[in-house]
Amino acid sequence: MNQLISVKNLLAGLALLVLFTACSSSRKSASRVDGPPPSLSKPTPEKKPENKKETAKAAPFNVPAFAREVKKPTYNIALFAPLFLDSAFANSNDIPGRTMPRYVLPGLEFYEGAQLALDSLQQLGYNLKVNVYDTKGRQNVSSLISNKALDATDLIIGSFSNPELKEVSDFVKKKEINLVSATLPNDAGINDNPFLFIPNSTLKTHCEAIHNYVQEAFSNKNIVLLRRNTPFESRLAADFKASYDKMNNPKKSRIREAIWSESTTPEELSKYLLTDRPNVIIVTAFEEGGIKSILRKLSVANATYPMQIFGMPTWDVLKLKDPEFKNLQVFYSSPYFNDKSDTYSRYLSDYFRRTYKARPSDMAYKGFDLTYYFVRLLHTNGVYFNGAVEASSPVITRFNFQPVYARENEQTPSYFENKNIFIIQKGDSVDVKMNQ
Repeated sequence: MNQLISVKNLLAGLALLVLFTACSSSRKSASRVDGPPPSLSKPTPEKKPENKKETAKAAPFNVPAFAREVKKPTYNIALFAPLFLDSAFANSNDIPGRTMPRYVLPGLEFYEGAQLALDSLQQLGYNLKVNVYDTKGRQNVSSLISNKALDATDLIIGSFSNPELKEVSDFVKKKEINLVSATLPNDAGINDNPFLFIPNSTLKTHCEAIHNYVQEAFSNKNIVLLRRNTPFESRLAADFKASYDKMNNPKKSRIREAIWSESTTPEELSKYLLTDRPNVIIVTAFEEGGIKSILRKLSVANATYPMQIFGMPTWDVLKLKDPEFKNLQVFYSSPYFNDKSDTYSRYLSDYFRRTYKARPSDMAYKGFDLTYYFVRLLHTNGVYFNGAVEASSPVITRFNFQPVYARENEQTPSYFENKNIFIIQKGDSVDVKMNQ
């Protein structure tokens, strides 16, 4: 563990030296990388775009801006990440104790992945003007908007918190700028912005995906939803019930709901289980303590009742090394899956190994993946690429961006959300993707 922390500190320290000189500058050439992934060639030269060429056509998704073809010789991109530069360098340019605070690492690693993608695309001939902003710095989102620093931006990609996302969303809706909320797994209360993309799918989407998977994967099953009596888990249960009502399948099985607590005994849970068919257990607990508590109760009945246990997206980091968990079949949902065997992942891994003597984190992969994906869309289709997003090919993971409507019969999307959810089984050494 200490070795892992040491490697991460080295990564952070080295990356921050690059960041400190680049975060407020515009980059027109790349010097950080040897070149794009080796198996990729430069794209076929396209006809040189004219600045702000606009062609009238039908408006996709009933949004007038989406009907405009706006291509430019150079695209302006704003990249946001929680870097905490002011905190890390409060008194000097030296890192106290030569180690970075843990809270800095996710944003820094996201930035590193995104910046590598930008450098790679520029080496492929993309003309980009990039500005990087620290969402936890003195120059916050409000000041950037009021100072009109973002007015000329063509695309914003960021790792935002709830309040920041709402503020940026209001701005981009007014200015008609596409915004990618790269890491936040909710809509921050936004229900009226067709310029917003949410790759890290909402919990409602996860619930629907899990429900549909278990209904279709098991022909004869007993579905039991286990939740605690809290407002949060009650809302999740309601999302599962809504998915059941929405599903048009005459062979679907009803969902039996059971409320449990720390005082609930394994014997009480067994009353909901059957011996003659698969027991599909859906658990809405999110935090490690609650998850392991209910799994221990279920493990007692596991030898008698065949069961598959499906959990929430936070289960991806769960370690089930305790002996009582050994024979449990546990699954979780995720909008991302990366077995790290594709060309881009190997390219990113090799770069980090050579540069930092470390492996890239999941945040670095996400930063690279999303930045490469959306900047490629921008370059190929112009500022309003929204009508082409569904047909865009994957980089590392596969996305399925679909319009989400706040109300039935609504004509304009509330936002676009990634509806591609992977169902993954936890394994002893590696997790396994169950669906395509």
